[in-house]
Amino acid sequence: MLKAVTREEAERFELPGREWYHYSGPSITGAQHLTVGFSVFPAGSAPEGHVHPTQEETIYITKGHGELVTPEGTVALEPGTAVFIPIGLHHQTVSHGPGDLEMVTSFGPPVIPGSYEQGD
Repeated sequence: MLKAVTREEAERFELPGREWYHYSGPSITGAQHLTVGFSVFPAGSAPEGHVHPTQEETIYITKGHGELVTPEGTVALEPGTAVFIPIGLHHQTVSHGPGDLEMVTSFGPPVIPGSYEQGD
């Protein structure tokens, strides 16, 4: 079934160092194989990193500047950059400013929003 979700309809989560908007996934659109969201990291935000133990993630930067820090290295984040994060890779997002760092996030298989923040 085709379903559109606006910013006002997206589920909003306050996660460490960012707001995350849940646009598509099992609980909001019925999508069975992925979760899509949108993250907003305020300038200067650098929450502790985390791991997705069962999901791979791809991020696409739409606004702002920062970096993604992993044990494998650091990647500069700027508009138009996409980064693939494999299952189990610890990663930290740092927002350099001056404005917010904004990105589209996708996970497969679907993720429970914020579950990885509690070590689940």
